[in-house]
Amino acid sequence: MLGLPVPVVVAGALGVLMVLLIVLLATRDPASDRQVDSPLLGRSAPRIQGTTIEGREFDSATYDGRWLVVNFFATWCVPCIEEHSELVAFQQAQREAGQANVISVVFDDDEASVRRFFDRNGGDWPVVLAPSQVIADWGVRGVPESFVVDPSGTVRYKLIGGVTAQGLSRLVGP
Repeated sequence: MLGLPVPVVVAGALGVLMVLLIVLLATRDPASDRQVDSPLLGRSAPRIQGTTIEGREFDSATYDGRWLVVNFFATWCVPCIEEHSELVAFQQAQREAGQANVISVVFDDDEASVRRFFDRNGGDWPVVLAPSQVIADWGVRGVPESFVVDPSGTVRYKLIGGVTAQGLSRLVGP
């Protein structure tokens, strides 16, 4: 092949593949635009019961009738870390508008790490240490996964990957 040594050809091919991968990742839509199908869409949201990192009991059945973003996350998850500031911005904007709330459900992580993460990065919404049954009820396989529940308690969207404040705001309306 033009007299080039095989290692040079292989290295060149790998380089081209890496560039294509970087372009693909850099140009893909944010998760708020990457909605995925779920058997929960159009159904009542499963109940979330557990203890928050502050030691309070949490029950989603007592939540008010606003939009609700249910974010499954872990402190070891890089996209979860990256999306956290977006969730903080979304929650702050929605608190002012009075239209939506956020809750986080811990996925395969320890309480001390989660507490340190929120102390360091902010976020003043309920962070629930839910039993594994809650994760199974929502059909979560990995993190981050977020669900958007309408004011009547119906699951409207499932999002995989990191979310953005702007994308979530588009989903819950003006």
